[in-house]
Amino acid sequence: MSKKIAILVTDYFEDSEYMEPVKSFKEKGCEVTTIEMEKGKTVKGKQGKSEVVIDQSINDISPEDFDALFIPGGFSPDILRADKRFVQFTKSFMDDKKPVFAICHGPQLLISAETLEGRDVTGYTSIHVDLKNAGGNLHDKEVVVCQNQLVTSRKPDDIPAFVRESLKLLE
Repeated sequence: MSKKIAILVTDYFEDSEYMEPVKSFKEKGCEVTTIEMEKGKTVKGKQGKSEVVIDQSINDISPEDFDALFIPGGFSPDILRADKRFVQFTKSFMDDKKPVFAICHGPQLLISAETLEGRDVTGYTSIHVDLKNAGGNLHDKEVVVCQNQLVTSRKPDDIPAFVRESLKLLE
C-alpha cells in the first residue's frame, strides 16, 4: 500500500494522536508528508514528548499530490484553521471524496471548511456542539466512518480503532 498521506500539523499537536497513527501508516508502506506554514521548521507536541520536522510548506504543495489527509488533534487544528490555505486544502480532500482522517480536535478544520453538513462524525467532547452546529450527525463513539471517506475519533484512547478504520480506507 504505497499511498501518499498529507498531514496538517503545527505546534501543540496531541503527541500520541500524531505519533501512533503515523507509525502505523509507515508500517503499512504509506508515505507521510507533514505540512505547515514553513518547511524545515520543528513543531512540538503539547505533551512535550514529540518533535516533528515539517516536510513541506502549504505554499509549495497541492491536494492533488496526495491520496489522503490526516489531521491529528490537540491545539494544532485550531491554530491551522485560522489560515485560509489550510482550510481550503482540507476542503479539497472532502470535495474530491479522498480519505480524510481526523481525531480529537482535528475535525475543527473540517468545521471551518464547512464540509460536515449531513455527515456522520465524532470528535473531542468540547467540540461536540460545534460539530452539530456545522451540520454533522454527531455520534459519541470511539470511531465513526462516514461515506467510506471520513474517519473521525474522539481522544487518545480511541487511537487503535481510529488507525484500524483509517488503514481499511487506504486499502
